Amino acid sequence: MSAAAEDRRDGRDDRQDRDDREEQYAFPVPPPGGWTADDLDRIKGLPPHTELIDGGLFFVSPQTFFHMAALRLLENALVRQAPDDLYVVREMTTKLGERDRPEPDLMVVRERALGGPEQTWYAPDDILLAVEIVSDESVQRDRELKPRKYAAAGIRHFWRVEKNDGLPVVYVYELDPATHSYAVTGIHHNRLKVDVPCPIEIDLTDVERRRGTGD
Repeated sequence: MSAAAEDRRDGRDDRQDRDDREEQYAFPVPPPGGWTADDLDRIKGLPPHTELIDGGLFFVSPQTFFHMAALRLLENALVRQAPDDLYVVREMTTKLGERDRPEPDLMVVRERALGGPEQTWYAPDDILLAVEIVSDESVQRDRELKPRKYAAAGIRHFWRVEKNDGLPVVYVYELDPATHSYAVTGIHHNRLKVDVPCPIEIDLTDVERRRGTGD
């Protein structure tokens, strides 16, 4: 085979590879005005945990061990300690409005809000607590944008979880009904202890335990 033929064959292979990659990673084109919250259930091929904020789609990067371990610690503690009329929801969306459907890492919702195995979102009126574990790729959204939207939607309690020397620090907020914004009520190192939305106590140094067997 001649060098020219080899080059042409390689060129076709390169083009085919590019075409395959473009097809594999093709993203949906938004309609005029952007996507709506209801569209999130209809768009085909979205990566898991896609969020809708201000009509735009946000995709989740691979998470770190800290994010996984902190999420497991908080979820296990909330499941054990929450009263029977509340339910702990992991990585599901809330529909805040026509163009906003974010996905908190954890939510505590009223049991009455459970709608069956096909349910994909919860209304803010049924959410007592939203929790965000801050990731490197979503710092601004987790610290500023999403909390502001949760507060505007009337979600009364919000926890923001940050990493400090490998351990979680939990910033606890409560909604000020006069300003419709969050006010910080505590910054918890090593141990989280709160009375609202229900009594919860968590040993934050347990984040590296292999099993969620203790608070």
